[in-house]
Amino acid sequence: MNEPDTTETLSGQDLLVREGDIAGDYLERLLDIADVDGDIDMDVEGERAVVAIVGDGLDALVGQNGQVLEAVQELTRLAVVRETGVRSRLMLDIGGWRAARKDELTTIGTRAAKRALESGEPVRLAPMTPFERKVVHDAVAAVDGVVSESEGVEPERRVVVLPDPS
Repeated sequence: MNEPDTTETLSGQDLLVREGDIAGDYLERLLDIADVDGDIDMDVEGERAVVAIVGDGLDALVGQNGQVLEAVQELTRLAVVRETGVRSRLMLDIGGWRAARKDELTTIGTRAAKRALESGEPVRLAPMTPFERKVVHDAVAAVDGVVSESEGVEPERRVVVLPDPS
């Protein structure tokens, strides 16, 4: 006889902690299969579970421009959905790559905002992933006198920074 799924009774913070636990277990098995050493750190930030694989020699799990990291994140989210039945917004970082990329994108967004302010012209950035665009939008929002919007269709969707018309 099947055990009852206790996930149905979980919500909010408890569900996010459960997502992190499921993700951690899944990633531990993945690291074992890949014969890669790494430790799993789990946390909850805002309304999402955040899981990080920390250690040395994790570049293969990040891949070029984070492409492997994105794929591993999606597989991990699928593992969470399989267990909980609930769509996951889990964020994965490997080897600190995403944290470093976030800092870099914040700088890019701030510089683009300053260029748009100085020139009075729109500044179009390179195509980015949804995560990257969110970070840039947040950085631009912190600068008075400019706004940002996304344009285009995936995978060519990009942020455009404009002088605030108001």
